[in-house]
Amino acid sequence: MIVTTAPSIEGFRIRETKGIVRGLIVRSPTLSQGFMGGLKKMVGGENAAFTEMCEQTRNQAYEMLVQHTEEMGCNAVIGLRYDTSELGQGLTEVLCYGTAVVIETLNGEVVEHEKKVKEVGWEV
Repeated sequence: MIVTTAPSIEGFRIRETKGIVRGLIVRSPTLSQGFMGGLKKMVGGENAAFTEMCEQTRNQAYEMLVQHTEEMGCNAVIGLRYDTSELGQGLTEVLCYGTAVVIETLNGEVVEHEKKVKEVGWEV
C-alpha cells in the first residue's frame, strides 16, 4: 500500500476516491514513563520516555489507518496528516487521517500487490 502526504501519486492514476480514513489513539504514559518523564522534566533536555510513547502512539494510529483503508477496499492513501491534542491531565489524542483511494497504473492496471508498485519505481 502506498501512503503519501501528497495529493496525488506520481506514476499512478486515481481510479476511485472512497473517502476519509483515520486512525485514532488516546494514550497516557505508563507509570515508568510518567516517573522517568517527571524526573527528566526537572533537569531538562529531551524526554526520551515521552518521545518513545509518542512514537508508539503515532505508529498505532498509522496502522489503524492502514487497516481501515484495506477494509474499504482501497490500495492507497493520499493527503496523510497527523493531529494531536491534549484531552486532559496525562491523556493525549493522536489522529492520523487521509483520503482512501484506489489507484491504477497509467495503462489502467489496478495495483493489487507490491510488484506493480515497484515496477513504477515506488518502494513499499
